[in-house]
Amino acid sequence: MNNYSLTLTADQKGAQLTIDLLNVKKAALTLRALNHKLRQQILKLIDEQGKMTVTEIYVKLRLEQSVASQHLAILRKAGFVNTTRDGKFIYYSVNASRLEEMNRFVEELLN
Repeated sequence: MNNYSLTLTADQKGAQLTIDLLNVKKAALTLRALNHKLRQQILKLIDEQGKMTVTEIYVKLRLEQSVASQHLAILRKAGFVNTTRDGKFIYYSVNASRLEEMNRFVEELLN
């Protein structure tokens, strides 16, 4: 076993199962990105508006700019929002396909 994998005996026949712990950690961070009330509010707001700048988001939700930016960075890193640049403005939009992918994964995990 190293720091990035865990090898276990998977069944009675002695078959080995190797778990990539780095991927498990990444998956946990992705799930955690969605499991936060403020980030859920941000996603809902962006979805309702279609696309928004960080300024529009923090004004609408009455947040500090730094707080909105930090949460958007987490959502962006997890792939739940897309960004597009228009001049000096960066617009955030919801990545619906990524959210659908996450929803399917969670349903499969729980069943």
